[in-house]
Amino acid sequence: MRLRILAIISFMICVSMTPFKKTKIVFFGDSITQQGAGKGGYIDLIQEKINTKGLQNDWEVVGAGIGGNKVYDLYLRMEDDVLAKNPDVVVIYIGINDVWHKASTGTGTDKDKFEKFYIAIIKKLQAKNIKVYLCTPSVIGELKDSRNQQDGDLNAYGDVIRNLAKTNNCTLIDLRNAFINYDAQNNTENKDRGVLTTDRVHLNPAGNQLVATEMMKGLGIPQ
Repeated sequence: MRLRILAIISFMICVSMTPFKKTKIVFFGDSITQQGAGKGGYIDLIQEKINTKGLQNDWEVVGAGIGGNKVYDLYLRMEDDVLAKNPDVVVIYIGINDVWHKASTGTGTDKDKFEKFYIAIIKKLQAKNIKVYLCTPSVIGELKDSRNQQDGDLNAYGDVIRNLAKTNNCTLIDLRNAFINYDAQNNTENKDRGVLTTDRVHLNPAGNQLVATEMMKGLGIPQ
């Protein structure tokens, strides 16, 4: 009995001396994510909440967004900008430029290619035992009742991401639905910007707060 007690005490001492590993989250995306890492951005707001709750030893958040990126850009820079950081979790928020640039510059991404590159990203991350979270693209214009030019494509690409989350055992953060629902309730003047975005795409303070809230819900970070 004495030996058993000593073994238990020894085990408890070893456990107490083992350093606790933070959960490192990398937010991987385009200019929305790049701006999200700045002051008042959604990643910064998540960090503030972690600090307020005293959870700095539990969670570490890192931004990995570059303006203008499409899904294949993420695939090409994944090794240096994500895997090299040894994350436990990666949150992918991409798709706006893949849709937007089809109309603005003719350099978007066709839906079938979008899906193939996205699958390649997921598989490469999961091969490293990284937990993957997928975000649907939010908005290109805030007009209600599907009156924005790219609403049809955004819905279609959002459905691709929803299906990929289901078939690849990823957690879905449905930002598109969150934005549509928020605008339905709060965009009383039916403006194309200014409720959640500054320019129909990039986030204003309310938009950053909404994204931070949805991200924390999905990730299980206490609010």
